[in-house]
Amino acid sequence: MVELTDQPINTDQITATVTSPNCGAVVLFLGTTRQFTDSRETVTLSYTAYAPMAQSQMEKLEAQAKARWPVDGCAMIHRLGEVPIGEASVAVAVSTPHRRDAFEAASWLMDRLKELVPVWKKEHWATGGTDWVHPGLVQSSEENRLQ
Repeated sequence: MVELTDQPINTDQITATVTSPNCGAVVLFLGTTRQFTDSRETVTLSYTAYAPMAQSQMEKLEAQAKARWPVDGCAMIHRLGEVPIGEASVAVAVSTPHRRDAFEAASWLMDRLKELVPVWKKEHWATGGTDWVHPGLVQSSEENRLQ
C-alpha cells in the first residue's frame, strides 16, 4: 500500500494494514515535524510532490523490499501540504516473520524514499524565511545559494 495524502496520517490504520498472523514483527517508522533544526525554529513544514512519479516510485520500492526481505505487509504514506509541529509527514510500516528483517526493510524503505521519491519539503522558519530542503541539497531563500 502506498499513498500520498493531505490528511493527517492514521498510525492505527497503518499498523492494522500491515499486521499479519504470519508475522511476529511489525515496525512502524514515523517522520515528524520537529520544532528546531540545529538552532533555527521551524513554524511548519509544507510538502509538494510530482504525484504520479512519487506514487510509481513508492510502488517500485515496495516491490523491491518484498523481493529483498520476507515482507508480508508494507505501507508507505507521505503527507502533502502543510504539516504542523509534532505531526507525522511520512510513515513506513512493514511486517515480517522476525524483527531483524522488519527493522532492516523499514530502514531501507525510508532511506530510499527520501533519496528517490520526488517529494519536496519547505521549511517555514520562525524568523519569516523559508528553505526548500532535500537530503544532501539545501537551497536557502535567505542566502539564495545551494549548500
